[in-house]
Amino acid sequence: MRTEKELQGVTLLGNQHVHYSDDYNPDVLETFPNKHPENEYLVTFDCPEFTTLCPKTGQPDFGHIYISYIPRERMVESKSLKLYLFSFRNHGDFHEDCVNIIMKDLVKLMDPKYLEVTGYFMPRGGISIYPFANYADPEHEELKNQRLRESMTTVLNRK
Repeated sequence: MRTEKELQGVTLLGNQHVHYSDDYNPDVLETFPNKHPENEYLVTFDCPEFTTLCPKTGQPDFGHIYISYIPRERMVESKSLKLYLFSFRNHGDFHEDCVNIIMKDLVKLMDPKYLEVTGYFMPRGGISIYPFANYADPEHEELKNQRLRESMTTVLNRK
């Protein structure tokens, strides 16, 4: 069981008076200690209801975001991640920007060994966009390059 000390930075989980930010807010992200930093394991989040706004028209864009990472010392708390992703709802940016912003914010927050963010956005004007961004520390650079190649192959094989 987690100790109170380990849960000190976790303030949103179980809080009934959570504020839902109406614009992009990375400050809502919280972490907790990884109890197994000696293990190399993957954590994946699936957000099938991601929304943001077109920066030019203000029209809503809908996407499916996948986030996977290999933790080091800190892990992102899932409710704070949910609130963070919800904060994009009124944020105007292109799909590629959103995916890269999410990746950079999570790398800054956790300093993971490896992290990737994939977006599968619904078609607008007959075009779907599937941005992929990833990060790796020096020990996981080969994985980063391999996953980028796999992502490119997956998208190319969709046609």
